[in-house]
Amino acid sequence: MFYRDERLALFIDGSNLYAAAKALSFDIDYKLLRQEFMQRGKLLRAFYYTALLENEEYSPIRPLVDWLHYNGFTMVTKPAKEFTDSQGRRKIKGNMDIELTVDAMETADHVDHIVLFSGDGDFRPLVEALQRKGCRVSVVSTIRSQPPMIADDLRRQADNFIELDELREVIGRPPRDDRASSQREEAEV
Repeated sequence: MFYRDERLALFIDGSNLYAAAKALSFDIDYKLLRQEFMQRGKLLRAFYYTALLENEEYSPIRPLVDWLHYNGFTMVTKPAKEFTDSQGRRKIKGNMDIELTVDAMETADHVDHIVLFSGDGDFRPLVEALQRKGCRVSVVSTIRSQPPMIADDLRRQADNFIELDELREVIGRPPRDDRASSQREEAEV
């Protein structure tokens, strides 16, 4: 699936990858993830996309964002929007699809292979456009959860599908306690 001399870029849909890993009951060690893909090719960039709750005094995701920023990831963030749904529940919205898409299209001219960490079917047209530009595209998500975390049409469009569960041994770490996980889940959108 990978060639040692190919130029790689990683595009990580933070909330989608977090949900897929949580469905498989493991946490991702991002240092190990970056090292794994540095071994698979010439890693030029590793982008991480997430929305942040800016109005909170403390955001549970802020330590991760800061760590990633200081450890070789290109962070792309924007403020999340908070609203109340029709049932009166507090909801948070912060879709990063457009930012990821624009960055991937701009990066495509400089890389041979893009690895997309998301199962969101909205990215199928992006994958198709990247392929037309000459990039190979691998998608990382999971079909081993219920329900599967990847849209079937995205999986079919990709040049390669990488089952997240098969990366568990090389990029996983023991799960945190439930309290920390639930705080992070609230922050992820």
